[in-house]
Amino acid sequence: MMIRPSILPTLIAVPLAACAAGPDYAPRTAAQLGVPPAYSVAAQESAQADLRRWWTAFDDPMLTRLVEQAATRNLDVAQATVRLRQAREALVQSRASLLPSVGASGGASRTEVVRGGSGGSTGFSLGADVNYQADLFGGVRRGVQASAAALDASGYDYAAVLISTQAEIARNYILARAAQTQLANARASLAIQDDNLEIAGFRVQAGLVSSLDQEQARASRAQTAASVPTIEASYNSAVSRLGVLTGQAPGALKAEMEAARPIPQGPASIAIGIPADTLRQRPDIRGAERSLAAAVARIGVAEAQLYPQLSLGGSIDAGSTALSSLLDVVTGRVFASIAQTIFDAGRNRSQVRSAQAAADGAFLAYKQTVLAALEDVETAVVALRSAQAREREFTVALDAANNSAILSRSSYRAGLADFLTLSQSEAALISARNGLVQARADEASALIQLYLALGGGWDAGVTPTPDNVPAPAALDKTGTN
Repeated sequence: MMIRPSILPTLIAVPLAACAAGPDYAPRTAAQLGVPPAYSVAAQESAQADLRRWWTAFDDPMLTRLVEQAATRNLDVAQATVRLRQAREALVQSRASLLPSVGASGGASRTEVVRGGSGGSTGFSLGADVNYQADLFGGVRRGVQASAAALDASGYDYAAVLISTQAEIARNYILARAAQTQLANARASLAIQDDNLEIAGFRVQAGLVSSLDQEQARASRAQTAASVPTIEASYNSAVSRLGVLTGQAPGALKAEMEAARPIPQGPASIAIGIPADTLRQRPDIRGAERSLAAAVARIGVAEAQLYPQLSLGGSIDAGSTALSSLLDVVTGRVFASIAQTIFDAGRNRSQVRSAQAAADGAFLAYKQTVLAALEDVETAVVALRSAQAREREFTVALDAANNSAILSRSSYRAGLADFLTLSQSEAALISARNGLVQARADEASALIQLYLALGGGWDAGVTPTPDNVPAPAALDKTGTN
C-alpha cells in the first residue's frame, strides 16, 4: 500500500471518543471527615494569623537564622526535595503514554562476491515507525490523574517535613537557652552555698554550733553541684542537635551558642481560627487528601484492564542502491490490533478490588490525619495555657523564696536561726528558680508546637513543586543536581 508520509501521523493519532473507567474523585466534606465547627477548648478563634514566618515573633535573630536554614541545609528536607523531583518525572512518564511513540532507523550495506563472479552492490535504507496504544477506556488518563495527585501529595509531604524541621530547630534552641539559664542559676546557688559552708565552718570553730551545720552545708552544696553535669549534658545535646538539623557537624554551633542568652518569649496568644482553617493550612492534611485522589484514580487504571486494548501503528520505509534515489520509492503500512483477556483466573478483577481497598485505606488515613491535626491544635492550646499559668505562679514563688532566703541567711549569720531553716529556704529558692525557667521554656515550646499544629512555616497558597522550592545546599556543593 502506497501512502504519503505526511498522512501517516494523522491516521495514527485520530481522536477516539472514550470514557474513563473507574470512579471520578470527589473531595470529602467536613462532615465526612468528622470536623467540628469549633474547637472544644477555649481559644482565640478569630481569623487565623499569618503563620508563614512565625519564628520572627520570638524576636531572636539567631533563632530566625537557624530556622530559615532548614529550607536549604537540612538533609531531611533535601531528601523530600529529591522525592518531589522524582514525583514530577513520574508524571512526565505517565503523560508520555498518552502520545504515540515514534522511531526511526537508517542503514547502509555493502555486498562483495567472495568467490567467483565479479563486482558487488551497495544498499541504503531508511525507515520510521509509529506505535500508539489507544486509551479507549481511560486507563492511561487515570494513570496521569494518579501521577498528578501523587506529585501534589509529594509537594505537601515536602512542606510537612519542612515545617516539622523548623519546629524541631526552634525547640532545641529553646532547650539550649533554658539549659544556659539553669546553669547560671546553679552556679549562682553554688556561690551562695560556698559562702554558707564557709560561715558554718567558722561557727563550728567558734564553738557556736555543732559540726552538724557544716555537714548539712556540705551536703546541700554537693547536691546542687551534682545537678550541673546533667544540665551541661542537656545543653550539649541540644546544641549538637541544632548542628545536625542545619546540615552541619554536631559541634559546629558550639562556639556561636556559647554566649548565654535568655529564653525567647513569643506572643501571649495567637489566633487559631476554626478547624476548617487547619484543614487548609496543614500540609499533611492536604497531602493525605491528594493521596486519596491518587488512590481513587488508580481504581480506573486497574478497571481499564478488564476491557479490550486497541493498538494502532504504522511504518514507512525507503530503500535504494544509491543515496540520490533513496526517496524515489517510499512504502508504508498501517495496522490495528485489538486484544481482550478471556481468562486470567480472576487476576484483573482482583487488582480492581485491591485498588478499591487501597482507596478505602487512603480515606481512613486522610480522616485520621485530620482528627490527629485537630488534636494537636487543642493539645498545644492547653499546654500553652498551662505553661503560662505555671509561669505566673512560679514568678510569685520566686519572689517569696528569694525574700525568705535573704531573711534566713541574715538570721543564720546573726545566730537567730539554725542551718536547717537556712537550708530549706535555699532549697525553696533553687526550686522556684528552676520551676520558673522550666515554665518559660515550656511556654515557648508549647507556642512552637501550636504554630506547628496550625501548619505554620510555609505558604499554603502555593503548592510546592520542584520549580518553587529552594535547591538543597548539599547538592549544590557536590554538583550532583
